[in-house]
Amino acid sequence: MDRIKMLIADDMEAHRRRLMRILQTQDDFDIGGSFSTGGSTVEFARSYKPDIILMDIEMETPLAGIEAAKVIHETLPDTKIIVLTVHEDDNIVFAAFQTGIVDYVIKSATPEEIIEAIRSAYHDDSPIRPIIAKKLRNELVRIKKSEARLMSALNTISTLTPSELEILKLLCQSNNRQQIADMRSVEVETIKKQINGILRKFGVQRTKEVVKLMNELNIFEVIKSL
Repeated sequence: MDRIKMLIADDMEAHRRRLMRILQTQDDFDIGGSFSTGGSTVEFARSYKPDIILMDIEMETPLAGIEAAKVIHETLPDTKIIVLTVHEDDNIVFAAFQTGIVDYVIKSATPEEIIEAIRSAYHDDSPIRPIIAKKLRNELVRIKKSEARLMSALNTISTLTPSELEILKLLCQSNNRQQIADMRSVEVETIKKQINGILRKFGVQRTKEVVKLMNELNIFEVIKSL
């Protein structure tokens, strides 16, 4: 019978004890140790070379587990990391998966679910769980909407004159009408007319709506890269 070498990383002693009790029911599980920080987990993992690590996210820092997972995967690419956490925030989920973790299990999972997650990870058969699938679908929808907004904004920008584009850029840099007029050595009324023209092309009524859109889409960085 193959022995599965494991580590536990969680800053709460009660959680570590619960996991130890669960893992000790399996004859083929070898628990090398349990740790309360990401840093100590990384240090021990380098010499122990575990097959599986059950990793909490929030330990000595809010994202200590994610940071530890990234370091471990750089030096021990064969080690499988399962995140056990209370977090369900989309950004945290994707940050965790970007480090190369193989599974994401909520701490309230049953002992059977935790054991199954470990065995699946060990055999390279970790599932895409419903909670993750839902988040992935939501992210794909968000990306698609963001791409549509970006293309619409770029299409509108293509209709701006060089002068209007420069004024829009200055607005996004938090300059007001008077400051822009001074920079361009023109009357403030001229700038107001040009801003009104920009607003009409974007189909909005207020300058802050255009500025918000430009900043959210990071438009001028996109233009620079084209």
